[in-house]
Formats: sequence, structure tokens, C-alpha cells
Amino acid sequence: MKALMSRTALASLLLGASMLAGAADGIPRSAPPEGAKVFIVSPKDGATVDKTFTVKFGMEGLKLAPATEQAAGTGHHHLLIDQKELPDAKLPIPATDTVIHYGKAQTETELTLTPGKHTLQLVAGDKLHMQFNPTVVSKVITVNVK
Repeated sequence: MKALMSRTALASLLLGASMLAGAADGIPRSAPPEGAKVFIVSPKDGATVDKTFTVKFGMEGLKLAPATEQAAGTGHHHLLIDQKELPDAKLPIPATDTVIHYGKAQTETELTLTPGKHTLQLVAGDKLHMQFNPTVVSKVITVNVK
């Protein structure tokens, strides 16, 4: 009985280690279509905006679709506000106050930000909210909030 318990404990330990190793590799990322890009249509880089303003999203070479869409070559927007770096590409894009998901295929949003300089950037996500490989990301723009 002791031998069986030892073998079971060893098997459980090995299985757990194997699962952790697999998790370290992350979730597989899909390739975007050739030439896929996302960009901020408005406001323009360096614009001065009111405290509440509209951000319009653009996408080319990738079919805009809700996160529930299972077709290859589809994606949706995620808006990064004041982020110094992109989220970890091995994990789903997080949903926070400064990393906002638009999984219903929205093409614009209304933001309210504090006065001062802020940065905005888009990153495309697939149906699992994963970044594509390679990542499809806009340039960072700066807005000055009155």
C-alpha cells in the first residue's frame, strides 16, 4: 500500500510539474493575415482634447469581428491607456482600467481622462484575447487633456 501511495504521489508531482511547464509556454498565438494593422483614426497624435472625448479605431488587413467569432483572420481592438509596455504576449490581454477590451467589435469609444498628457495605443486580439504572432499594434499617440 505504501508503494502505491508513493507511486501515486510521484505521478501527481510529475503531472503537476508537466502542467506548469506547459503553462510557462503560454497559450498558442495565431498568425495575423499579411499586412494586418491597427491604428487610431482620431484624435491625432499631439491633439488637445476635452476631459471626455471620442477615440476612433482603425483596422486593415484583419477582419473586425466580435471575440466570439471563431474564423481565422478575425480580431478585435484593445485600447491601452498610459501603458509603458505591451501586456505579456504569452497570456490573454488583461482587462483593467487602463487596458480596455472591445470584444463586441466596437470601432470607437468615449473616454474620460484626468487633465494632462496621456498615451493611447491599440493592440489587436484574437478570439481568445491573445495578441497575434507577430503582435498587431498601433503606434503610441499622446493626447493633452484640458
